[in-house]
Amino acid sequence: MAMRAAFLRCVSAHFSHRRPRFSQRPQLSATLQFRRADPTRRLSTSPRLSAALMFTDKHEWVQVDGKVGTVGISNFAQEALGDVVYCGLPEIGQKLEHMEEFGALESVKAASELYSPLTGEVTDVNTDLADNPSLVNKACYKEGWLIKMTIENPAELDGLMDNAAYEKFIKSLE
Repeated sequence: MAMRAAFLRCVSAHFSHRRPRFSQRPQLSATLQFRRADPTRRLSTSPRLSAALMFTDKHEWVQVDGKVGTVGISNFAQEALGDVVYCGLPEIGQKLEHMEEFGALESVKAASELYSPLTGEVTDVNTDLADNPSLVNKACYKEGWLIKMTIENPAELDGLMDNAAYEKFIKSLE
């Protein structure tokens, strides 16, 4: 018991009995003040992830992580297809050329070919789509990805559209 009391005295000696004062609010930087006061800010209907995506005019997207690109189809494409019931994807190790056909998606409404946004080799295939092709509809930018591939020619990324350019492209189709 004496050891406990000595320990508590030792610990309590290191703490201040005064409460901290919070009377002054921290000053916001000029940038943060401007952002708070900016009336033109809007909510985006695009998924947050899509800011890092690049798109083709055939509605495929690619997200680059180092020398690997993850490929899928856009929300616009999956909505146009309807309920996806089958995904025909390439084998791991298959070499793809830029805009070469590499597979197909079939839905209750239509079938659509898939085109490679970049030149490279297939390193991974989303095997979950074999049993659950509707993942393309449910989460086309996340669990509904199609393939992963190496990027042999990074300069091809310059020919793809960012999210803003792709949104403009979609509006031009309507």
